Amino acid sequence: MKKEDKSKLVEVFRGSLWEAELVKSLLESGHIEATTKDGMVVNVVLPASAVDVRVLVNEEDFEPAMEIVREYARKTNGEG
Repeated sequence: MKKEDKSKLVEVFRGSLWEAELVKSLLESGHIEATTKDGMVVNVVLPASAVDVRVLVNEEDFEPAMEIVREYARKTNGEG
């Protein structure tokens, strides 16, 4: 019998497609697996600014992921 993956994906960021891809890249640089959701809908159906794209990580990576997201937000807001 295969062992079930009981991990849960949680949202750590929501924004435009380019911002979501940037955050995903920052997380992956920090060795945190991340995925985006809703990005395909943005590219195919709606203009890029019409729908927010979410960045998701495994629940167990939530805290370290949020540290990276907070640091990104500080730099984006000119605080860092």
